[in-house]
Amino acid sequence: MAESRVDQQQVYPLPQSTNVKRDEESATTMDSDELRRKKRIKYLAYFAAFVVFQTGIILLFSLTVMKIRTPKFRVQSATFESFEVERVANPSFNMKMNAELGVKNANFGNYKFQNSTIVFFYGDAAVGQAVVRKTKAGWRSTKKLDVEVDLSSNGLSNNSQLDSDINSGFLTLNGRSRLNGKVELMFIFKKKKSTNMDCSITIGLADKAVRDIKCK
Repeated sequence: MAESRVDQQQVYPLPQSTNVKRDEESATTMDSDELRRKKRIKYLAYFAAFVVFQTGIILLFSLTVMKIRTPKFRVQSATFESFEVERVANPSFNMKMNAELGVKNANFGNYKFQNSTIVFFYGDAAVGQAVVRKTKAGWRSTKKLDVEVDLSSNGLSNNSQLDSDINSGFLTLNGRSRLNGKVELMFIFKKKKSTNMDCSITIGLADKAVRDIKCK
């Protein structure tokens, strides 16, 4: 009777098919977890690449578009309507010059500047001046300005250097000016910017023409 009870309580092993099924389910679960892990890594890599790309774009934008540069103000060319030079008794000159000025704006926004004056010097003495009218230079462009100026040595006190220059056949004048204005970026940001002109103009007296222009 006791042996009958023991037989009834004996545990029999599960069928082999059941064990195989559990192994397959376990493997499937592991594969699913691994797949999710790989997807997370891939998404993180995509996100990191996106952040790096956006950072590069912002950096490039700030170094190019948003960087404000000082415009360049130069004498580009000049011609003469009248040209009188005295070489013998009293060395002197009287000229009417048409000068083309240029305001080069390398910014990604307009440069608006106020009225100014350009003064031409022989040595340290002013020999003529003209008004530079207010206007604007468009973004990444050069604004050309035409000015007419009368140049005369009548106010010079010392003519010894002028005598030497006239006899050499070349006369050098310096054009100086300053523009005060604002650079406007994307119609929102405005920043004050000033630019100076300092150009030397070498005039050939024989052919009555500008031979060279150098600007600092």
